[in-house]
Amino acid sequence: MISFSSFDFIIVSVFFAILFLIGFLPKKEQKGNSSEYLLAGRNVGLFLFIMTNVSTWYGGILGVGEFTYRYGLLSWVTQGLPYYIFAILFAIFFAKKIRSAELFTIPDKLEQIYGRSVGIFSSVIVFILVSPAPYLLMTASLISMIFNINLLPALFLSFIVSGIYLLKGGYKSDLYTDVFQFFIMFIGFILIVYISFTQVGDLNYLKQNLPQEHLSLTSNVSPIYILVWFLIALWTFADPGFHQRCYAAKNGNIAKWGIIISVLFMSLFDFLTTTTGLFARASLPNLANPVQSFPLYAEKILGSGMKGIFYAAMFATIISTLNSFIFLSATTFGRDFVFKLKKNSAVEKIPSYTRVGLLVTALISILIAYFVQSVITIWYLIGSICIPGIIFLVFGAYYERIRISKNFAITEIIGGVASSVIWFFVREKLNSELLQQIEPMIAGLLFVFVVHLIGIINFRQPVSSS
Repeated sequence: MISFSSFDFIIVSVFFAILFLIGFLPKKEQKGNSSEYLLAGRNVGLFLFIMTNVSTWYGGILGVGEFTYRYGLLSWVTQGLPYYIFAILFAIFFAKKIRSAELFTIPDKLEQIYGRSVGIFSSVIVFILVSPAPYLLMTASLISMIFNINLLPALFLSFIVSGIYLLKGGYKSDLYTDVFQFFIMFIGFILIVYISFTQVGDLNYLKQNLPQEHLSLTSNVSPIYILVWFLIALWTFADPGFHQRCYAAKNGNIAKWGIIISVLFMSLFDFLTTTTGLFARASLPNLANPVQSFPLYAEKILGSGMKGIFYAAMFATIISTLNSFIFLSATTFGRDFVFKLKKNSAVEKIPSYTRVGLLVTALISILIAYFVQSVITIWYLIGSICIPGIIFLVFGAYYERIRISKNFAITEIIGGVASSVIWFFVREKLNSELLQQIEPMIAGLLFVFVVHLIGIINFRQPVSSS
């Protein structure tokens, strides 16, 4: 159980009040100015880019606590290292190209290169990929735990504190609240790591109280297991948030260097969260539910006031991602669905469509979170099914040498999703233990890789004249 003092309640309440105030600071965009509402006028500078990029990257903080509790340093190897590598590659090979495209979304680019059908199909995939449901569920779980209310009203309250101000300020509200939460998340985790080392123990304490495999980078798991996580990290290249922030940057250099510098802050925050997770495992070795390792560890070592700051940090870490995903989802609905499918639709209507998308997103996400109630399940299903369908098409959209034709692109995007779904249902029925270990995402990636390779060969062959 979590026990909160009056001081802790005040600190968390003040955090939400400031968040709400900052969210409503931006003025409403001038009528018809879509880039102002969707991308802050494409005028985001370096420091703002870095802070929102870092804060948005860490929504699954309770999942990080669970993973570190179960596997130790392997958490950094699988949840940190591959993302640094792919983020830097994204910055070097894609950031400037994306900014110079002057578009709004990934489906915009795929439609430009592969045609309207691929654009529509990719809109569906992106809408699912950026579902804020898992982050809404985590926020609601913490609110329910602290304020002792049922999950359903906590879900509605979570949307209000994380998304209602987006109706007015759009992407600027997202940016400004992310900056505030950037500082809160670092303050909270620096605080708990400092107290851990000064009041709980040092490195020798961890060595004496952790299983040996927790201090191993590979934790005695198979290389294939680690490879799967590296493949999952390929999501970075098709991350709608990375593309959105590049489109919103002042120029290509800010997009490129903003991501590279962000990796430094990401590695620092990973050090803080991994260290906290190791201390939680050492101090609370027999937790029935490791998802609660961070809250329960804070309950054990933090006093009145300090606990409130740490909970504010956990909220900041989740909500900075939640509000970004809410806005991405709404943008996909408003611009990539309604605007493109509605005949004779005027450009100045896009902000209005997006605002409707915010409410639609909220309703769908609340329903998913309420009926699934498992962050890991939501992540697993969304990532496994959706990523294979668009990952190679994004590569080809920016590099003509690996581009394929429109017909192959349609086959790839539909087949990538279908193969992942089919494998998800059939693999448990197979007699081969080896085949059962192949994740649905890998099955999908293998399918699209073959299709894409054949498509490249076909696309580059000269057409013979009759």
